Amino acid sequence: MEKVDGVYERRLKDIFVMAVPKTVFITGANKGLGFHLVKHVLAKFKPEVVFATYRDESRSKELLDLGAANKNVQLIKLDVKNHQSFKSVAQTVEAATGANGLNLLINNAGIASKYVKLGQVTYEELHDNFETNTIAPLLLTQALLPQILKASQGPAPPGVGKAAVVHMSAILASIGGNDVGGMYPYRCSKAALNMLTKNMSVELKKSKVITIALHPGWVKTALGGPKAPMTPDQSIEAVVALLSQLNESHNGKFLQYDGKELPW
Repeated sequence: MEKVDGVYERRLKDIFVMAVPKTVFITGANKGLGFHLVKHVLAKFKPEVVFATYRDESRSKELLDLGAANKNVQLIKLDVKNHQSFKSVAQTVEAATGANGLNLLINNAGIASKYVKLGQVTYEELHDNFETNTIAPLLLTQALLPQILKASQGPAPPGVGKAAVVHMSAILASIGGNDVGGMYPYRCSKAALNMLTKNMSVELKKSKVITIALHPGWVKTALGGPKAPMTPDQSIEAVVALLSQLNESHNGKFLQYDGKELPW
């Protein structure tokens, strides 16, 4: 019986190890929630490599220092609006991950317009929000899809240890939950992000790739402001704990940081 128990325990340990992503890609990692995602992913999952993108060195000191201190953090300079560069980014990921592929993609980079009402909306704000919040995540996921599909062939159960795409959305994207209006560019671009999340979840389901939209909560960041009830650490600790539990039942869902399902 002891031998059987020992074998069983080893199998459980193998499953636990497989459920942890070995390779993670995070956009907008130089500040705010993106930077805390890198820190908590490193601490919780201990991946072989975290690809962390940043746009401007002068605004990325903490991330650059973190990268210099951690050999498993690979920094990538990337403006997500420059979709012509995505092919080169994908080649960088392929060179580092090889046949194992990319387990977890977190499309975190985003922008938010001011609280604008209907009469204040401009084309420029609409364009910028959609380009960053909707178009960039779609095209970057497309570029990295070959690496994600490689990872989906691995033996781990469906989840972040196999293959998952996480789009950082917002409760302000919820059509069913909108009772105050305003913020047209941000709300509409994030609602569109939710739709592409649902689309991907349907298309990639057969490949065992889990795709979700995730609301990190109201957080004390440049967007959330000082009155927000959560710190970045509190938010991302809960987010990473949720990611560690993802399975096929979550595919195509719009989830809050604590696992609560939100209305589309």
